[in-house]
Amino acid sequence: MDLVNDSDFDLTDDIVLATYIAGCACVAYVETYMTKVPMHTNIQTGYEWVQYILNGNEQKCRNIFRMSSHVFRQLCNTLRTQYGYNGTKRVCVEESVAMTLVVLGHALGNRVVQDRFQHSGETVHRQVATVVTLLATVMAPDIIKPADRTFRNVPEHIQHSNRYWPHFKGCIGAIDGVHVEVVVPVDEQHPYRVRKGIITTNCMCACDFDMKFTFACVGWEGSAHDTRIFLSCLNNESANFPKPPPRNYYLVDSGYPMKQGFLAPYKGERGTYGRSEGGHYDAMADVISMLDEAEMREVRNNITASICS
Repeated sequence: MDLVNDSDFDLTDDIVLATYIAGCACVAYVETYMTKVPMHTNIQTGYEWVQYILNGNEQKCRNIFRMSSHVFRQLCNTLRTQYGYNGTKRVCVEESVAMTLVVLGHALGNRVVQDRFQHSGETVHRQVATVVTLLATVMAPDIIKPADRTFRNVPEHIQHSNRYWPHFKGCIGAIDGVHVEVVVPVDEQHPYRVRKGIITTNCMCACDFDMKFTFACVGWEGSAHDTRIFLSCLNNESANFPKPPPRNYYLVDSGYPMKQGFLAPYKGERGTYGRSEGGHYDAMADVISMLDEAEMREVRNNITASICS
């Protein structure tokens, strides 16, 4: 009998490597498809959790959704009746809106929202993107606007105030900016970083005396100056900024320029005078109210002439 050489049974490195890879693939297949442990196994579904929050403690609802339960339901009803958004077959409007508010209000990641609402990452992403797009591009322009773009009526807050009437009868609202912290990719963070070291976006908003927003400009880098944003909104017709008519004006923060239609605090003055808690405008009203009728009329006419000239 011929003896077989041991060299005939030597395995090459390629065969050993191929065998190892095949074994790993088999193990991965078994763990993934044959012994897979379900991920979304919470006995409380996302819809049930939303109903639990809405029907529970009101303060808890405000903490979670950043709004009261009746406002939440009204928002969902508006999206459903006026904008035709009915959610999807598996995700209702309430659950879709709740996902969006949780993400926006608490900066939660996709994986955390998956676990809370018991949906896949793709479903969470699609629902949040749909609601955000609907709110920002369709619903917001219908809501964030003046009740009357001609500003013919003097605000009741001015008419019924002995402090402000008639000194501010031409005032139609106030403009101010606010920095909102945002999450930005690392390679794009530099223009959004402010002097305090945080990443923000600089927003400019206008509101009337009913505390309703009449204009909002969002998306600017945190390092952008208030004046730059202000002038961009004022000069860009597509921004649809509600400009003040002749002889009307906005009260603006000291970060904005003093120009026709926009009244800023006097530079170099402190924001509080004596016992007044309303800042420079309250103080100015107090000073004017101390003048007699003739002097008051002269001061008022000078202010109006300087603003509306």
